[in-house]
Amino acid sequence: MSPLTLEEVLADIRQLPSLPALVGELIRTLDNESAGIDQLAEGIAKDQSLAARALRVANSPFYGIQHRVSSIHDAIVILGFRAVGSLVMAASVTGYFTPPKGVPFDLGHFWRHGLGTALCARALARHAGLDTEAGFSAGLLHDIGVLMLLTTRPEHYGRVLVYREEHDCPVPEAERAILGFDHAQAGEALTSRWRFPADIVRAVALHHAPEGRPENSAAASLGDVVHVANILAHALDLAGAPQTLVPPLSTAAWHRLGLDGALLKALLPGIEQEHESYCALLAA
Repeated sequence: MSPLTLEEVLADIRQLPSLPALVGELIRTLDNESAGIDQLAEGIAKDQSLAARALRVANSPFYGIQHRVSSIHDAIVILGFRAVGSLVMAASVTGYFTPPKGVPFDLGHFWRHGLGTALCARALARHAGLDTEAGFSAGLLHDIGVLMLLTTRPEHYGRVLVYREEHDCPVPEAERAILGFDHAQAGEALTSRWRFPADIVRAVALHHAPEGRPENSAAASLGDVVHVANILAHALDLAGAPQTLVPPLSTAAWHRLGLDGALLKALLPGIEQEHESYCALLAA
């Protein structure tokens, strides 16, 4: 088997179909401050499966609504304009890639971790005064490069998984040893192809190395948020995966976010409960 290059991965990405038209429409709608509830509801209603998921979320016991929500419009009013859009996007993206059979990879653990990171990122973004739903989206997508590589190049990525198991090392280290690049670079290219906002693309690219951002700013960034959220999701074992390695923490990102142990306890109550609710609803 010949070595894989990043240029070949970029070619793979160019050959992938675009995201479903509805998801692209939702991304544009959520990025448009003048868009209204009716416009978002109309977009979601075009897909019966996604509409049903949105209603299941609104009627979840987690939100404690006393009466049954029966319309997408009411679901948006209850959950919030951008929160509903984020959830629908999550439901769409989680079904986009299907890893081939025979590769030792648990897709359920993968998406449980992604949702856990998304929920932690939403809480951290709120604390940092950043866009909460951009935090959710970036957290959900932060490891999408793993899934793309696994789906398009299963033989190469299978070697990565074997190396990681044999050396008991973090995934990016195994990727760089076998491939010469890591999933953050692949994820950056993929989210750019999907035309996500630049701050989400950058957060995906830098979620393991937030010091790599080009700007010399003391202000917190979405990359800092997703970096710390990823570590929290691992530390809380929200994926429910055995032998989870917690990635190293960037102290610079931690300080830019103004975090400490006591503050985390205040920021993250209910994350595990909310996570279970989201996983059940999106898997249904």
